[in-house]
Amino acid sequence: MDKDRIKGKAQDIKGRAKRQVGEWTGDEELQAEGTAEQAGGKVQNIAGKVKDAVRNVKDDIKRSTRGSKPKRAA
Repeated sequence: MDKDRIKGKAQDIKGRAKRQVGEWTGDEELQAEGTAEQAGGKVQNIAGKVKDAVRNVKDDIKRSTRGSKPKRAA
């Protein structure tokens, strides 16, 4: 799992909490901050997922090419 996914999820949760507290207290500025943090966390999480997917494809390609090396003539 990419570290961006972990950091993104943590930022998303922190933003949700801020937004919720802002809703409960009527603090629109805190709500906006929380919403922005939440969005940033989601973007970072997606970036981490993309990195994971690219890494998986690279690994699959390496695995598939290892077994198909041309044989030498004897």
